[in-house]
Amino acid sequence: MKTTTRWTLAVGVALTAVLGGGAATAQATGPATGHSGVGHPRDTALATAFGAVDRNTSWQQTGKLKLNFPTFHTEGIAVAGDRIFLSSVEIIEPTVKYPTPQNGYDRSPGKGVGHLFVMDRQGNLQRDIVLGEGDMYHPGGIDFDGTNIWVPVAQYRPNSSTIVYRVDASSLRVHKQFEVTDHFGGVVLDKTTGRLVGNTWGSRRFAEWNLQGRQLRTWDNENFFVDYQDCQYVPNGKMICGGVTNLPQTPAAGGSKATYELGGLALIDLHSHDVLREVPFQQWSTAGHVATRNPVKLAADGNRLTMWAAPDNGEEGNGTEILTFQATVAP
Repeated sequence: MKTTTRWTLAVGVALTAVLGGGAATAQATGPATGHSGVGHPRDTALATAFGAVDRNTSWQQTGKLKLNFPTFHTEGIAVAGDRIFLSSVEIIEPTVKYPTPQNGYDRSPGKGVGHLFVMDRQGNLQRDIVLGEGDMYHPGGIDFDGTNIWVPVAQYRPNSSTIVYRVDASSLRVHKQFEVTDHFGGVVLDKTTGRLVGNTWGSRRFAEWNLQGRQLRTWDNENFFVDYQDCQYVPNGKMICGGVTNLPQTPAAGGSKATYELGGLALIDLHSHDVLREVPFQQWSTAGHVATRNPVKLAADGNRLTMWAAPDNGEEGNGTEILTFQATVAP
């Protein structure tokens, strides 16, 4: 198997300490450089191992960490050294669909508060960083580049606007990187280019920007398996995304009012835009949600994969729990 990069090891070691039984067993030598744009020479163990995952891969739940503070609607997760970051949206006034579109919007803006929770490795809350401006209060999927946490905070409606924030994972200083049109529900930093890649509402379209926010290109997501909720950069020039879609049931099971959650994971090439590997993921949370519904991150130690997910909102089931799943794949 190919060598795991420092970034992947940092994730694995940190979450091993949090939850027990994590994937990475080697010691991290330090975080990768921030947004340097310097590429890695080859794929990591995570990219290689995920390429061997299929529909028959046996995932076992090996851990559960209860978060004992209000978490609201969880969105993205990242680990940086001895800290866990969890993005979340607190809904104060729900959006309401318009009978017909108004000023280009299909619904009202609603009201809410965007949170980036900072925890220690035992899940204890250290800081609640409030992010957003005006109608932009919905944080999405987040990414850690070795130095910074990247957080998009959008309006809670499609075809709207988004602020992309950079948060120093050590000092917790917040920097407003840029603002863009459209709702972007997740971002990753491509270390081979030093550029950011974001996915729109329902992940139906992707966009790429430089760090000043100049849009360089866009492309349609030609895959309709699931809508991506949270993604992570994977050397070399790839990302793994987790997501969910709601499918109608048969009439006997309640029809469209009794939807079924289909979860999935995808490995995507950030340069060719091809989906290199895509698999369903049907493990369930305490509240009965598919595990990839909200935040998802993975790490690998050789052919052993570990996935962490936080599918349940604060008011559901037993509240938000960080779940650990493991699988061993054929090399």
